[in-house]
Amino acid sequence: MKKISRFAKVTAFLLATVPTLPAAAQEEQKKTQEEGFQFTTVKENPITTVKNQNRSSTCWSFSSIGFFESELLRLGKGEYDLSEMFVVHKTMEDRAERTVRLHGDVSFSPGGSFFDVAYCWRNYGMVPQEVMPGILYGDTLPVHNELDAVAEGYLKALLASNPKKLTPVWKNGLKGIYDAYLGVCPEEFVYKGKKYTPKSYAESLGLNMDDYVSLTSFTHHPFYTTFALEIQDNWRQAQSYNLPLDEFMQVFSYAINQGYTIAWGADVSETGFSRQGIGVVVDEGKGADLTGSDMAHWLGLSAADKRKELTAKPLPEMEVTEEMRQQGYDNWETTDDHGMLIYGLAKDQSGKPYYMVKNSWGTSSKYQGIWYVSEAFVRYKTIYILVHKDAVPKDIRKKLGIK
Repeated sequence: MKKISRFAKVTAFLLATVPTLPAAAQEEQKKTQEEGFQFTTVKENPITTVKNQNRSSTCWSFSSIGFFESELLRLGKGEYDLSEMFVVHKTMEDRAERTVRLHGDVSFSPGGSFFDVAYCWRNYGMVPQEVMPGILYGDTLPVHNELDAVAEGYLKALLASNPKKLTPVWKNGLKGIYDAYLGVCPEEFVYKGKKYTPKSYAESLGLNMDDYVSLTSFTHHPFYTTFALEIQDNWRQAQSYNLPLDEFMQVFSYAINQGYTIAWGADVSETGFSRQGIGVVVDEGKGADLTGSDMAHWLGLSAADKRKELTAKPLPEMEVTEEMRQQGYDNWETTDDHGMLIYGLAKDQSGKPYYMVKNSWGTSSKYQGIWYVSEAFVRYKTIYILVHKDAVPKDIRKKLGIK
């Protein structure tokens, strides 16, 4: 007869004495775990099709263009497909000039901001996607690894040469790089039988860039004033209105419910943001309860497995305060990672609210390029937003002095 160890006997006794949930509750718990997230749309505003930035650091252009395309839909002007790479070309030329003007003491990278797209629209115009697709190297989607390396190398070599006097033609060399990879920005073009310049085409679309405002919420600047966000890609030093966090969040729900969309800049490096369409801020301090396993298991998970568990089903989330938000920004946990488009509201099976987000990572994800991001995540990880000024509640506009 096989002997039973003392350890095994103790283990068996402990297992036998652990209270179990009633059968109905166990079944309900199992059902919830199997279901994962179940979303119901509450409010959905029109958007254009999901695009794919592929291997390029151009989310800022895709999200901003998507935002303005949605504005054209909102205004009843029809569906447009505008050229992201026209904006990238013009913006990177300007950013290179700023870098040289400051002798290299400023960031030069392929990133950008919503401000860059508005600046381009106002100063250079816009063109349709079919006029400037922006891909001249045999691919069907953007691949900018080589372009970024060549452009950065050109500027580094120029700055390292330490000339006593710059020639006036260095800009032509930089422009030639972007021409070679993205195509030449047209001075004139014919579209649907009509001749345009980029500026006249932008004017024909009827959007006034002065109608759009940037909002943020941080405590290191006074509320109800403007300041230049201290992020590397705000190299133009554009201003954002600063709101208390609760009022900042009021803008999101008000805008969506009034039919507006929101260009959304956020940190997506958190374990609660998955590649499959979920963004949450789970209270990881309740790890044992969250995973249905012991704490040792929870703490021992790899980052990838942890992300998978955190975004597998609805779980308790943190209560996000202004202090938490500011701390995350100050200690580099919250960074300016990604631009997207918020266009709707949804709720999960427990009734918890989520924002519906159009991403620019193609349609291969679970929700075909759409993300469901919790209110807590937006509250915690938003850097800034761009909205039409009428998407801001009147009482908040008055406090900010927006007419």
